[in-house]
Amino acid sequence: MITGPRDTIKRARMLRSEMSLPEVLLWKELRKRPGELKFRAQHPAGVYVVDFYCAAAKLAIEIDGAAHDSAPAAKRDASRSAFLRSQGVATLRVPAKAVFADIGSVVVRIVEVCGQRVRRRRENARVPLHHPADGPPPRFGEDLGD
Repeated sequence: MITGPRDTIKRARMLRSEMSLPEVLLWKELRKRPGELKFRAQHPAGVYVVDFYCAAAKLAIEIDGAAHDSAPAAKRDASRSAFLRSQGVATLRVPAKAVFADIGSVVVRIVEVCGQRVRRRRENARVPLHHPADGPPPRFGEDLGD
């Protein structure tokens, strides 16, 4: 699970009480655990706070409103995404207009992306080289066929 230092955790707690309207609307839906997935609102991630986070899928969801349209904001968003990527966390950016226009489709898309990431993580899970139930591994140089 990705987290952050104490001051980031405090900031995340404060931001939970100050969410924008599209964040509030989406949070109402994500709290219902669509696709049996658990989401966190205003989750600390290093020095950043992501709008929503699904730990099972290692996916950060960011709602992009008008405040994200400027060049400095785009640079901050790119920096945040690069940090998250370095931690194995993908970022899904959702336009605030999409939340207002059709929140149902937004939730369906979020669940689809999370599902794909969860399946991929399961497929890439490491398989142990030795299964203890099969007995001890063969000694170096021994032939497995005898």
